Amino acid sequence: MGNVAFDFAGRTVVVTGSARGIGKELARAYAGAGATTYLLDFDADAVHAAADEVGGTGFAVDVADSAAVAEAVNEIVSSSGRLDVVVNNAGILRDKMLWKLTDDDWSAVLGVHLTGTFNLTRAAVPQFREQQYGRVVNVTSYTGLHGNVGQAAYAAAKAGIIGFTKTAAKELAGFGVTVNAISPNAETRMIASIPKEKLEELTAQIPARRFAAPSEMAAAVQFLSTEEAGYITGVVLPVDGGLSM
Repeated sequence: MGNVAFDFAGRTVVVTGSARGIGKELARAYAGAGATTYLLDFDADAVHAAADEVGGTGFAVDVADSAAVAEAVNEIVSSSGRLDVVVNNAGILRDKMLWKLTDDDWSAVLGVHLTGTFNLTRAAVPQFREQQYGRVVNVTSYTGLHGNVGQAAYAAAKAGIIGFTKTAAKELAGFGVTVNAISPNAETRMIASIPKEKLEELTAQIPARRFAAPSEMAAAVQFLSTEEAGYITGVVLPVDGGLSM
């Protein structure tokens, strides 16, 4: 899938959770569209390898660590002179029935998904306000609206991202900043871990009868982060083959 319609030349973009999967494909798409692209991930070796592969710069950062995120953003702004787009994609799973979830499981999942989204967005706001321009795209999930057995922490985090997206959209609109989210349905390591029979059952529920390739998320994310999409904010866009209909 090419980057036919999008031009991010002169823009600086940060994508979290970008060592692999959807995040890596998003970073690849932005770099291919001319953006100065920064990849953030807690896996140092993997994020630097991914950055080399897609043509960006890697930062080993735990997005749940607000000080580390702020430091990375300061370094990025110092280096590139601006910050235009942040994509909050980082996530982890600790799937267990809720009575088996430990405090650490709960904190880890909400820390990466929800607190990570807050940390990077908050760190970007001073630069956005100075520029009077910015784009935030958050990655939520169908599970955040509908729940899923064994995913209490994940569902709570993804639902929280929806509430955060809408609130941040209202708070930042006056500064030329849009805040939107996508709800993806793509083949990732999370999907790969599902047993075959269960996966077939899940696939049958998708009107498109398949999970998307991670690269298919790029068009939606890039569209929401273009200058031209400046009148779209507070939206949760399903990119899910019709699953959420």
